[in-house]
Amino acid sequence: MKLTQIYNNKDFIISFEVFPPKGDDVNQKIDLLIDELSVLSKFNPAFISVTYGAGGNTHERSFNISLKIKNELKINVVSHFTCVGAVKEDILTQIKYLENNGIRNILALRGDPPKGETKFIKPSGGFGYANELVEFIKKNTDLSIAVAGYPECHPECENLEKDIMNLKRKIDLGGDVVITQVFYNNDVFFNFIEKTQKTGVNIPIIPGILPITSYAQIERMIELSGTKVPDKFKNKLEKYKDDKTATQEIGINYAIEQCEELINNQVKGIHFYTLNKAFATEKVLDNLSIPQLLI
Repeated sequence: MKLTQIYNNKDFIISFEVFPPKGDDVNQKIDLLIDELSVLSKFNPAFISVTYGAGGNTHERSFNISLKIKNELKINVVSHFTCVGAVKEDILTQIKYLENNGIRNILALRGDPPKGETKFIKPSGGFGYANELVEFIKKNTDLSIAVAGYPECHPECENLEKDIMNLKRKIDLGGDVVITQVFYNNDVFFNFIEKTQKTGVNIPIIPGILPITSYAQIERMIELSGTKVPDKFKNKLEKYKDDKTATQEIGINYAIEQCEELINNQVKGIHFYTLNKAFATEKVLDNLSIPQLLI
């Protein structure tokens, strides 16, 4: 099912993100990942999105996982695709491969610079911006396209207003739904929605939520993407950072409260960044009052 059909549904939409396992024993790790997703399937996710490495070098593994989810779990898939290190001919071959194997949805991203590089460089014969990739996919396939939104502004953009215009460009060229980067202050998301609507954006904008399970997670996100964490929440995590159980409880409870407020404000759905671990997302969903989860 395409994203355009999924978000025309009147139900509240649950979705998850996973990434390809790394290191040795990859096949075994992929089987374990599928088992993790089987646990979460009880929540009737509308789709699962599958990332690939920042350098674009794990796309085959990512595509294999996408097909496993589709064929074994019978869940819709959104395969990530980036501009990193790819020429147009290869991109066309790869997206046609997905389409020919029954994948109906793509999350089109520019992607992060390859490891060891600090700045994204447009590949020769490829694309430098996500809107170019969106336009290319739209012209050459019948895939439905998700794009990324940044409630706190993309770290490489000058300001939120300019970033929203970049987002609108992606939408005008074919984006069907926006999935946001992680945030921990809902007011930031509500402000983002208000500003995007004023530019004429009227497609679903889905908040991305990552339940925190360790203080190190917070430190990494602040360092890598500049994600802002409310002082009260951050200080509480820091106080118990050496107590794994307490940290997980604090992070999960915060995610529950965050999701409840989003639901009460009529968001169309929530996209959970699982980090390939079901337990935190499962606990959050077990404590939310969403009609289809109470069946």
